[in-house]
Amino acid sequence: MTIFDTFFLNVFKHYKPTQKKKANTIALYYISSLQCSLILLTGVLVVKFLDEMNSLTISSGKAWSLFAMASIIIIFKNWMQYSGKNRRVLNASLNSKKQSQNYNIWMLWALLLGSILLSIIVLQAF
Repeated sequence: MTIFDTFFLNVFKHYKPTQKKKANTIALYYISSLQCSLILLTGVLVVKFLDEMNSLTISSGKAWSLFAMASIIIIFKNWMQYSGKNRRVLNASLNSKKQSQNYNIWMLWALLLGSILLSIIVLQAF
């Protein structure tokens, strides 16, 4: 089980008592947004590093196109992975463990917001 599986299940378990039908959708949006923001942060750091090294890189338009394609792939992968039977298997494996990692929901949302803000700051800094 990856850290993203654990994050997904923590968000899912937090919203399940109050939002019975939308808990899976909220958790899917969260994990997809988190993974896309981490890819954006990684891409921005690599581009800025290569700019400082005076290296030839791809154009800005092509980089944004690559990010959009990667985001679509991530969203589709998460939709396939966390819908249906596989989510129930992950939930059962998390419940069978003696000590499951529970993360504060505010920390999880702050992680998402922090990665987005850090990406924007690094993008604007140079």
